[in-house]
Amino acid sequence: MNNRAIAITDHADMSNMESIIKKLVLASEFISKYYSRSDFTLIPGIELTHVPPKSIPILAKEAKRYGAKIVVVHGETPVEPVQPGTNVAACMCPDVDILAHPGMISEDAVSSAKENGIFLELSFRCGHCLGNGRVAKLASTIGAKLLVNSDAHEIGDHLSPETAFAVARGAGLSESEAENVLFKNPEILLKKIGL
Repeated sequence: MNNRAIAITDHADMSNMESIIKKLVLASEFISKYYSRSDFTLIPGIELTHVPPKSIPILAKEAKRYGAKIVVVHGETPVEPVQPGTNVAACMCPDVDILAHPGMISEDAVSSAKENGIFLELSFRCGHCLGNGRVAKLASTIGAKLLVNSDAHEIGDHLSPETAFAVARGAGLSESEAENVLFKNPEILLKKIGL
């Protein structure tokens, strides 16, 4: 079991995706020389951000080809002008692993996420968290997997276990559901990506 893994993703589109992923792959390889997998793993990834929904399958496949282990899509958060249709396109793409801050996601998109093994984010970030209750309710009803994410942009943004638990509970999950989201679902995601 890998208890100490962190995925690093950066916002990207086609113009910068390859260079970001290649640098993160190099960083991951460097870290692996000094830590065993049971101690710490750095997972290289990317967050496809503000891209045309029709481009998501192409970009996600390319990201995996470049070496991204995790492909995140920046969802239709209530606080940023993400193109309508992004949530649906991301949830229908098997090369996407996580839909971040999906805001007012539709039931159909959540069903597609479940079918394609895509995890939906419960976000800690101010503004992005406004849809957490809806996301949690639909995921619980439909059976899609959830993750809690800090959406860290700087060192101080990382979550303590207590804060992550509060995010899950604040989204309306029961104590046992929150524990599954925090402890079981990350292990499922790690297995999905081959770690």
